[in-house]
Amino acid sequence: MGQTTQTLLKVLVDQRRWRYVDFERHFRQSAAGILTGSAKKLTVSESQFRRWTSGRVQTLPGAEACKVLEHMFGVDSASLFGPPPSALPAPAFNLEDEIAMTARDAQSEASATAAESISDTTLDQLREDVTTLAREYSSKPAFDVWRRAKRLREQAESERDRTQVPVQKQELLILAGQACALLATAAFDLGSLDSARRLSRAAALYGETARFDPLQAFAGGTLAYVAYYQGQPAEGARHARRAQAFTGLGDVARRRLAAIEARALGYVGDAPSARRALDVTRQDGSGLTDDLHDAVGGEFGFSAERLAMSNASTCLLIGDAEGAEAAAKQSLEFAAARPAAGRAVKVVGGAAADLAMARLLRGDLDGAIAAMMPVWDIPRGQRSPGILARTTRVRRALAAAPYRAAPQAIEVAERIEDFTRVSDTHLLGPGAGPLAALEG
Repeated sequence: MGQTTQTLLKVLVDQRRWRYVDFERHFRQSAAGILTGSAKKLTVSESQFRRWTSGRVQTLPGAEACKVLEHMFGVDSASLFGPPPSALPAPAFNLEDEIAMTARDAQSEASATAAESISDTTLDQLREDVTTLAREYSSKPAFDVWRRAKRLREQAESERDRTQVPVQKQELLILAGQACALLATAAFDLGSLDSARRLSRAAALYGETARFDPLQAFAGGTLAYVAYYQGQPAEGARHARRAQAFTGLGDVARRRLAAIEARALGYVGDAPSARRALDVTRQDGSGLTDDLHDAVGGEFGFSAERLAMSNASTCLLIGDAEGAEAAAKQSLEFAAARPAAGRAVKVVGGAAADLAMARLLRGDLDGAIAAMMPVWDIPRGQRSPGILARTTRVRRALAAAPYRAAPQAIEVAERIEDFTRVSDTHLLGPGAGPLAALEG
């Protein structure tokens, strides 16, 4: 190349009045538009730019850089780094050249933008898949949910790596976080409480990064009932209260957190505080909704029957058998009003077990045995820790006075043992936790 004081590249850059930032932007956009693989991210440093335009280049740049420069200026690289032609005209406005350069720039920028984003169709499909899984959760075995949620989280992360569009990145963070929250719930339902806690924290981090409070609040509620099941109800109550401090939550989210807090307080033995939290769950609310608990719903929601089931368990914890029976009956009535395909078997079974327990507390053995009938219909893959905890509590009551000598009580207690033994949760690990159930 030789030592020169002026190159054609320098002249062309000066004609365009490009500074380094202008040159680098055009170079980067051209690389993204015409190169392939990792070379699409090729760029040029300011020091390299200075060398290229100073006339001190001894050899041509690499083949990929030369290809980009030729695309930018329409001149072969050897000529670009050589002296300008002696007859090179003075810079002058040329309409045809201006149009051609603008067209090339627009094409390069459009190609770069396309390469740094994902299609709306891809994003729409991922959003729909996460929503569908959340809404189908109650009718699927936990392990099936686990596998699907795992794939969805991985897909969201993969797409997030491909896009540089801020709005797309934020939505993909939220979708990855929702999939992670479903993984946490599935891990809990499979009896893996340590993993459920870790995944809940990961979901909360996704929500924090995306500045999406409803996801953080949902994850906080999950952390609360995981802590409860690990024998730390006071910590569970703290998680629930902390989650209630997030803004932008709808009435459903706040009822869910209040119900979780009430259960934890009941297990601690703080009946007055538990009753106050129960009162919050029964309030009409202010008509507020949010983009997770309401817009997505399903496992992220908290249906009327699920709320009533939760309150029935809390009433049992604070010794209110009458209130427990009323709430359990209400839960079953709400569930019965839904189409059969839309009923959550775990909620129906949980409410039935609580109803049986409430009847045992007031001495109605026949009524308790009748109440247990929906429990036997729960598939083994959907026998969550909440279900197992409730049925275990019933079994222990049947094995104690005044029922332990009754043949019907012995038969039902043995059936509960079989029900627990063949559940997927039992096979994975000890999932029943404390006797009082928190979340079915």
